[in-house]
Amino acid sequence: MRQTKTIDDIWKLFQETNRLFQESKEKSEKDFEETRRIMRENRAETERMFQETERRFQETDREFKEVAQGFKETERVVKEVSRQIGQLGSRWGEFVEGLIAPACIDMFTKRGIPVDEVYPRIRKKLGGQHMEIDLLVANTVAAVLVEVKSNLKVEDVSNHLERLSQFKSFFPRYADCTIYGAVAGIVIDADADLFAMNKGLFVIAQSGETVDIANDPNFVPRTW
Repeated sequence: MRQTKTIDDIWKLFQETNRLFQESKEKSEKDFEETRRIMRENRAETERMFQETERRFQETDREFKEVAQGFKETERVVKEVSRQIGQLGSRWGEFVEGLIAPACIDMFTKRGIPVDEVYPRIRKKLGGQHMEIDLLVANTVAAVLVEVKSNLKVEDVSNHLERLSQFKSFFPRYADCTIYGAVAGIVIDADADLFAMNKGLFVIAQSGETVDIANDPNFVPRTW
């Protein structure tokens, strides 16, 4: 048998529906407010993180600029030191030549080579090539080419041997002279002196407060 709903039943149903609607509305409003709160917090955190990131970028940029400035200062110091070393090397070379040049005539005369003139830093260009002699000790019949180094190496000896082989082509006025070779150094690398002597060159080394020829008195020099 079909049950007939009364007005009270409908009213109660309406009230229940209204209650459920209100509860749903309140829950939605709470959820919405919670969502807004979370969004506000996230926004604040995002802004804080952005500001922190920007601050770090600015700090990094400042540090990069300081490093770049440091590199520039280091480069300036390196250039200045290199310039001073270059000047020192040049002056040291002049000092070494000044120490050796005055003793050359006496040293080679005692070895039976008749020389009476010393010419420092002789330069000559021939075509596209050039030659420089640190010290040329000579007279009309003989000449000694002296390569002067503050630190004499085997490579320096080899280069001087090449220079000796080309000397008369660059300086034909000495074509009829007997040419000798010599190397000199305040510091001489291991084997550089023996290498030079074996190649027939005189070796000039420091001896007390002056310099002297280090070769054995019976040494027979090579001639060109």
